[in-house]
Amino acid sequence: MDHKLKLACLASGGGTNLQAIIDNIESGRLEARIVAVISNVSGAGALTRAQKHGLPWFVVNNKEYTSRQLFDRELADIIDRQEAQLICLCGFMRVLSPFFTDHYPGRIINIHPALLPAYGGKGFYGHKVHEAVLASGEKVSGCTVHFVDQEVDHGPIILQRTVPVLPEDTADTLADRVLKEEHLAYSQAISMIARGELEIGTNKNTPLKMRL
Repeated sequence: MDHKLKLACLASGGGTNLQAIIDNIESGRLEARIVAVISNVSGAGALTRAQKHGLPWFVVNNKEYTSRQLFDRELADIIDRQEAQLICLCGFMRVLSPFFTDHYPGRIINIHPALLPAYGGKGFYGHKVHEAVLASGEKVSGCTVHFVDQEVDHGPIILQRTVPVLPEDTADTLADRVLKEEHLAYSQAISMIARGELEIGTNKNTPLKMRL
């Protein structure tokens, strides 16, 4: 019987973080199984990756739904049907509704290309994050894996990895350096959850314990 942690991975773009998770699973470094790759973009590179590795994949086009909640209900239907235990946001460019976050309390995680709580929230995504870090003169940046709640880039932090910000950095070079750490951090966080090392608290100041 397969007792591996079942993952649903949601992605809107190329899916490099998804690929890192796939690679770590296939190499045996990560005890988990991807039971669904879902995208809101029919031509997303993440879907091509899923197809290449024989993973179940689904398209849910948000433009076909009249509200966020209806869109999120369709996502939830697929996730529940596939019996996923943990939902991993891998560059999913949709803000999830309270219905969705309440439906999966403590079961959604996200990765953000900065050291939260700095450079997070509305408007901080992609290269905008790295541009803001450079403009602020920071010496260190990195990435954060965190549980998802109703606020954007909020929720208890699981782990962070850091990189130096170099004097000659551009948003592109900094993004590349952070992305390498993202690929390590996401699987590290999933491994912690798979091993039962985390406990979900009711707020950011309580201990984390994962309950599935």
